[in-house]
Amino acid sequence: MAASTAGERDRLTVAILALGGQGGGVLADWILSLAEAEGYVAQGTSVPGVAQRTGSTIYYIEMVRRDAAGANRPAPVLAMTPVPGDVDVVIASELMETGRAILRGFVSADRTTLIGSTHRIYAISEKSALGDGTGAGERILDAAARRSRRFVGFDMEAAAAGAGSVISSVMFGALAGAEALPFPRESFEAAIRRGGKAVAANLAGFAAGMAAAGERRTAIETAAAPPAATTPAGAERQARVLATLPGAAHASALEGVRRLMDYQDARYADLYLDRLAPIAARGEPVLTEAVARHLALWMSYEDTIRVADLKVRAARSARFASEVRVGATQLLTVTDYMHPRLREVCETLPARIGAGIWHRPALRRRLEPLFSRGRHVRVTRLRWFLLLRTVAEMRRIRRSTWRFAEEQARIEEWLALVAATAATDVALATEIAATQELIKGYSDTFERGLRHFTLVIEAARRLVGRPDAAAQLRSLRAAALADEEGNALAAALATAA
Repeated sequence: MAASTAGERDRLTVAILALGGQGGGVLADWILSLAEAEGYVAQGTSVPGVAQRTGSTIYYIEMVRRDAAGANRPAPVLAMTPVPGDVDVVIASELMETGRAILRGFVSADRTTLIGSTHRIYAISEKSALGDGTGAGERILDAAARRSRRFVGFDMEAAAAGAGSVISSVMFGALAGAEALPFPRESFEAAIRRGGKAVAANLAGFAAGMAAAGERRTAIETAAAPPAATTPAGAERQARVLATLPGAAHASALEGVRRLMDYQDARYADLYLDRLAPIAARGEPVLTEAVARHLALWMSYEDTIRVADLKVRAARSARFASEVRVGATQLLTVTDYMHPRLREVCETLPARIGAGIWHRPALRRRLEPLFSRGRHVRVTRLRWFLLLRTVAEMRRIRRSTWRFAEEQARIEEWLALVAATAATDVALATEIAATQELIKGYSDTFERGLRHFTLVIEAARRLVGRPDAAAQLRSLRAAALADEEGNALAAALATAA
């Protein structure tokens, strides 16, 4: 709503959709303070949501212009919750919350100014999906532009980090910058000062949000290009990618090289490019890109060495410290829940030792109780940090481990099937390459995914030669991702047979 239009209305409504910890309540308090100072009778309510993404809450503010002194009118009766089609301003703290506001009917094309952050905080259902469970961000952005009177969208989380503030102050600034309410900047800033909390930081965030909203950004940031090589070894492999692979595969292959050098070493990245070379030689860019992406993911499988490495990285501690805003005189404590089973321990040992332990039932029965329960590990304590650091350093011997031997054998078998199938059916070969997405995570998650992958690959072998083979395999992969138990896959396999 433009300022001129808002100024002509005696009643204004604002809905805020925010996640737990993002300061939605503080933002609502600022808006209430602002409205009351500007001569409005205002009321705020909140409706907490379910415990997804640390909780999602709808804050609703309704304000009515106060009558002149002596006016013979009763006090207004204000609503407790937003009504679809009757919301002037919607403020959403994250992209999926923007979509939720649209689905709830709070956004209307003839009335609503929609202000939303384009960053993502992934829901548990997205993180735990068997495949790629992320929501369709582009569809939400398209709907936001079409379904609202005006959409003001940008990455408010990044703006808050850049200003050294919190996202609630950026949202308040975006509200001012969008000119969705008939109040001047000075009144917004006065509301922050009246709040009395972290005034300097909140004013900085407000200024950042107002400036960004003034530019009226309406598109999510494009995916970042693969990082430029920072070492001679990286530059050498980057040159190889650019010289030997089709352009469609460059982004995935460069990211694959970066990932595998970080995961293991330059020699492992060379093995990755060596495995890609025969596929690229077929001259099928779509197939090459699919193999480049999925091969990198598989070769960087999650084992106990990788998990330990990620948990003790300085970048992780720095991220936590930034998120909770640790002061110079404060100590940060991080506690992780870890539950390595005997299987994962055996997989980290040299192949002959690990397999030898696992394949001796009597010895397994004696050892498994030692790994039957998880532990809460305070990784910021020296004892646990050094233990995890020691496990992380075992990547130097990763090539000798039982898990490494198993995974490389599976990868080679998968690549051989892709190459053999590509000779007669490139579309089916591309689908076989994409079937790797069924394998992810570790422990029970990995085992379920591998079981589904094996069933789908067996079906792929039977489909070779059929004109609808690619479509059939795509349907089987979708069925494998439908549920963890494999019921949908079992039904789809029965139909395909």
